[in-house]
Amino acid sequence: MTPADLSRTVLHAVRRAVDEDALRAPVPARVRVERTRPGGSGDYACAVALQLAGPAALPALEVARILRERVAAEPGVGRVEITGPGFLSFTLDAPAESDRAVLAAVREQGLAYGHGDALRGEIHRFHHAREVRAAVTAQTVRRLLTAQGARVRTTCAEPPDPDWVRLGVTVDAHGTPPVPLTGIRPVPAGATAGELLERLGPDAARWGLLRAAGHDRAALGPELLVQGEANPLFRVRYAHARARALTRGAAALGFTAEPALYGASPAEPALYGASPAEPALYGASPSGPAAHGASPAAQAANAALTATTAYDAPARPLLDLIADHPGVLLAGARHRAPDRVARQLEAVAHAFFDFHDSCPPLPAGDEKPSAAHRARLAIAEAAGTVLAGGLSLLGIRAPEHL
Repeated sequence: MTPADLSRTVLHAVRRAVDEDALRAPVPARVRVERTRPGGSGDYACAVALQLAGPAALPALEVARILRERVAAEPGVGRVEITGPGFLSFTLDAPAESDRAVLAAVREQGLAYGHGDALRGEIHRFHHAREVRAAVTAQTVRRLLTAQGARVRTTCAEPPDPDWVRLGVTVDAHGTPPVPLTGIRPVPAGATAGELLERLGPDAARWGLLRAAGHDRAALGPELLVQGEANPLFRVRYAHARARALTRGAAALGFTAEPALYGASPAEPALYGASPAEPALYGASPSGPAAHGASPAAQAANAALTATTAYDAPARPLLDLIADHPGVLLAGARHRAPDRVARQLEAVAHAFFDFHDSCPPLPAGDEKPSAAHRARLAIAEAAGTVLAGGLSLLGIRAPEHL
């Protein structure tokens, strides 16, 4: 279960409680769930009971009890606790189940992972000055909102700069609007589109214009072109290129990613394709079951256990970021903050390299591809997809090679 799934599950529980007349309160448009803070209980928490207590004319603890009864039985939810004045804390089923669901969603949705219809029916009209950072920001906010189902129209105070097209920017109209519209007013870039394109090119220029929050000055210096780890844009694009290179490398070695492998229990050796003829595929060592006459199924089960435990800790930050990605995109759209997406991509890239270095997805030397390698490759590929999709929303290319 992903955070978005959990949010929908809690919202459904609220609707059921209202329909059953157990709760007399307006159903909110959405329910926000957040990762539990250090020292807290469970995996996620939400404050919906406190929000509904006033309208329902009930103590928050009573509202929490009503909702807990309806959420606890839902698939994917392991335990629901009430903490503090009425917070609901959720412990999901075995993390492996949630991880498999996330990886499967990324594989199925591809670059559209994290897109949705949470803002369907909303109509936004933005207006901005004839200034390059305002234009790029407005156009990117439009992309983010459209990806969540909203309809958006952007206008400019004056005829647009012809160079904006080279930055991927278009406007629907220009001039003074007949009614006040929502203004997009970041700190100006201090340079024209033509100057930025000449110095940086379209991708670095867009990243520089979008990476800082709108109320901060954009960093648009030559450091955006540095081919090294100190440059966040390079690091993000290099992580994507490396993920794609891993897929090509695995193909050359004759194996592919298998998301279902990650977290499979020892009782599920069939997931690993074990056969009596393939015990060596799983890297059984002379000190393992094979040395003691264990059956091929037992060998496969042991390898499955190894696959689930050998890299769980290094994988966790990356898996959590991938799971949180839809929420980040939605927040970026709601708050008209492309910088949130940029920071998310930086975090994913950093976690990807930590994971990659601790748990290489490709076998080394004479090592044969194992279940663990297939599972690691699935995580790496998902990270690459998240990076490519996020860069696309920012209007930046994600090259396969760097």
